[in-house]
Amino acid sequence: MTSLPQEPFNAEPPRSALISSYITPVHFFYKRNHGPIPLVDDIERYCVSINGLIENPKELFMNDIRMLPKYNVTATLQCAGNRRTAMSKVRKVKGVGWDISTLGNAVWGGAKLADVLELVGVSKFSYCTQKGGKHVEFVSVDKCEEEKGGPYKASIPLIQASNPEADVLLAYEMNGEPLNRDHGYPLRVIVPGVIGARSVKWLDSISINAEESQGFFMQKDYKMFPPSVDWSNIDWSARRPQMDFPVQCAICSLEDVDRIKPGKVTVSGYAVAGGGRGIERVDISIDGGKNWIEATRYQKIGVAYVADSLSSYKWAWVFFEITVDIQRNTEIVAKAVDSAANVQPEKVEEIWNVRGILNNSWHRVQVGVGRSKI
Repeated sequence: MTSLPQEPFNAEPPRSALISSYITPVHFFYKRNHGPIPLVDDIERYCVSINGLIENPKELFMNDIRMLPKYNVTATLQCAGNRRTAMSKVRKVKGVGWDISTLGNAVWGGAKLADVLELVGVSKFSYCTQKGGKHVEFVSVDKCEEEKGGPYKASIPLIQASNPEADVLLAYEMNGEPLNRDHGYPLRVIVPGVIGARSVKWLDSISINAEESQGFFMQKDYKMFPPSVDWSNIDWSARRPQMDFPVQCAICSLEDVDRIKPGKVTVSGYAVAGGGRGIERVDISIDGGKNWIEATRYQKIGVAYVADSLSSYKWAWVFFEITVDIQRNTEIVAKAVDSAANVQPEKVEEIWNVRGILNNSWHRVQVGVGRSKI
């Protein structure tokens, strides 16, 4: 893991390790924190309070949550700042300098939030409670400087939270094992298809409110601004909090500047789209984007991947692979297309934003052949 030696602790794995396993091992799963990692050690007394604009507020202990039907959801979490370093090379941005590995794919085990909400009188597929609640806010045990020492918090719409098909979980397991401290022990939220900032760890309480969360990371961070906005003219109220992440792919078998022997080269990596959209195509160019060839896509070895098929993991990444013949110095490029025909933009300049989020421009690697200079 590449990490910064300070609190909050943040780290990402080497790109080659990222694609060594379709299900990301816990020790290779990226770590993103906004404050010191909290310690919840009295599991018998630990509980989550559910309150707000509902008829029947409750406190739920871990045993109460474990009594609900357990679901395993394979889902890729991705930090909104993934690939920020490349964006910062165009024009400086503010934020942790992430490479291409600030995401991971895990099997999350827990109770569906839709089932939990039914315990407090909120029906499935509810847009609004009888008391006017339209948003579900998650509040963490985690304390952070941006909240002036208060808890980290985020929210999602009630219609999403109460929809069992959205697969929002209160998760207590990761890859078949109890969550560890780094990833939210004893209980965290998993909101598939949405930027990782909304999947709140170390859950303390849930509040059903009339408005979306007014927390710092909902109102003054993780919003997408045009390239014309900088710190001198930013108006945070002009943009909605970012939810779904866009279609994304990256080459993991080669470094951004790499040297290879002439001949056959395997180009492989990941592709993923937000909102449960599948990956329709991954295109590879070995001449800087002039000509393209389609890579093979898969989620399960030996099983054909079909975007949006019932046999596919709708919230999870797709691996791609292709073997190409490289005889001279060149630029290899990858771009993905999702099942709604969204395609990655060619240039990072087109999507540059002051916070450096959602860099999903074409991923490019420069390769030198033999001893020649790149």
